[in-house]
Amino acid sequence: MVSLLAAIAIGSNVGARDAHVAFAFEAIARLPGTQIVARGPVIRTVAVGKPGVDAGGEYLNSCVVVRTSLGARELLAGLHEIERERGRDRAAEGRWGPRTLDLDLLVYGDAVIDEPGLTVPHPRLHERRFVLEPLAAIAPEMMVPGRGRVVELLRVLMHETPVKKG
Repeated sequence: MVSLLAAIAIGSNVGARDAHVAFAFEAIARLPGTQIVARGPVIRTVAVGKPGVDAGGEYLNSCVVVRTSLGARELLAGLHEIERERGRDRAAEGRWGPRTLDLDLLVYGDAVIDEPGLTVPHPRLHERRFVLEPLAAIAPEMMVPGRGRVVELLRVLMHETPVKKG
């Protein structure tokens, strides 16, 4: 299989967040046929959840760009296994709830996939500053199929949602 570039979001807001994120970087690098090309900065963000649902504490977020020969489903399965190794049980948790480790497949080459359990590019990538900021730091020119370049998506989002100062 031909290798291609993919982007993966990393987040943690439960327990030893620093250790969970560090584990994710190491475990992603160990996936078969996969190497990390660039590793984004780790940023801190406020947990945002569904109204009435405890979103947990502050998040640590980052991204990686990988070169992989795994198929999109294989890569996603590997990411889910890494989450399980850190104690995440997707079946038992509520949507937008606290998590030890959250790994999302953001972009998979130029593929557009909309199948049960797999949507690429990530459907809310363009709305998530906590994903776009670390991704723009390492892959500003990466194209998000159907949306545009990462740096432009971040610019639009920052213009629409100004940061509170002071």
